[in-house]
Amino acid sequence: MHNLLLFIIKNKDHFVFAVTFFLSISLLFNRNDDDMSVIRGLSSDLVSFLSSPMVEIKSLAIVSEENQYLREKNLQLNLQLESILYAADENEKLRELLDFKRATKLNIIPARIINKGIQTNVKSLTIDVGRLNNVAINQAVLTPNGVIGKTIHTGQNSAIVQSVSDNNFRLSVRIMPSGAVGILRWHDTNVCKVYEVQKNVDINIGDRVITSGFSKIYPPKLPVGTVSGVYDERGSYQKVVNVNIQNDFESIQNVFVVISQWCNLLNI
Repeated sequence: MHNLLLFIIKNKDHFVFAVTFFLSISLLFNRNDDDMSVIRGLSSDLVSFLSSPMVEIKSLAIVSEENQYLREKNLQLNLQLESILYAADENEKLRELLDFKRATKLNIIPARIINKGIQTNVKSLTIDVGRLNNVAINQAVLTPNGVIGKTIHTGQNSAIVQSVSDNNFRLSVRIMPSGAVGILRWHDTNVCKVYEVQKNVDINIGDRVITSGFSKIYPPKLPVGTVSGVYDERGSYQKVVNVNIQNDFESIQNVFVVISQWCNLLNI
């Protein structure tokens, strides 16, 4: 008996195969038997019960994979949308620059800002044009919205521009429609102050501020900003005018450099 058990254990795979084979043959030949129908029903229920967890796991795996795919597609679509919106904004800005170049009487060349704040003691911008493009020191740099600054150093293919936002920058301006003139200096966060303005001049909030034309560097009548406040200086015959600059220095990417004697161009 012991040897028989050892024989069966040793050849269990063959015995299992034989049992399942004969069971299958029996089910095949007795398929119309009511008892076999009950057995087949129980077998089906057992198989269904045992298979349900695997089906659920497989379904969850498929759902997780689909969610991952949808997240990736959503990210791709968002990136594409941002790229399209950026291209549209860039297109609009370039169209404005082109319109300005066509409309102006100034001899200007386009330039792109390639760096900001390279100078330690001066608020500056670096542009991608230089002496090979006829750029020299003390030439006006502007956008369609107004003055950005002036060139202070030039290389063969680049130039450094002193920005309006530098504390040492000065600009002679005229306030319209009164015609009052003064010296504009940077104050803080796109706000400048105009000093040396006569106290008896009528200036109102919203008045336009433009370049005066008294400088050999800056052409006259370029837009600078709008008046946002007017204050009398105590013990003085002058007043101080706050001006909101029209240019957003943080977002500027493209500018123009005035490369010829603008006085001759404007017949001044």
